[in-house]
Amino acid sequence: MSGDLDELTFFEDPDVDRLAALVFELAAQLHIERQRRMALEAALLADGKVTRESIDALADDPGFLADVRTALDASQARMFAILTERGDRRTPLRGESRSVRGAVPAGGQATATGGRT
Repeated sequence: MSGDLDELTFFEDPDVDRLAALVFELAAQLHIERQRRMALEAALLADGKVTRESIDALADDPGFLADVRTALDASQARMFAILTERGDRRTPLRGESRSVRGAVPAGGQATATGGRT
């Protein structure tokens, strides 16, 4: 076995590999976001801090929707980075992803706009 491992590929066409990586990235993001949202809603409802009606009303608030669009744009930029990246796909944070996400120190915290500090 050589010292340099060949890049992991699963399909003959590298674009199909990239598409599969994008789908798995999206699925992972969706799962995490759903779990965190459900936990947050349950905690706030249990503490009496919010009502279902107040959550529903906020979903139509123009300021809130603007923040959501900004977060969506950042999320989509991270996903599309997978389609345009180059280099070793085995590493979790490739150069193109880091430039989209910003330099993220280990253990950094996410901000309201999807970046990390």
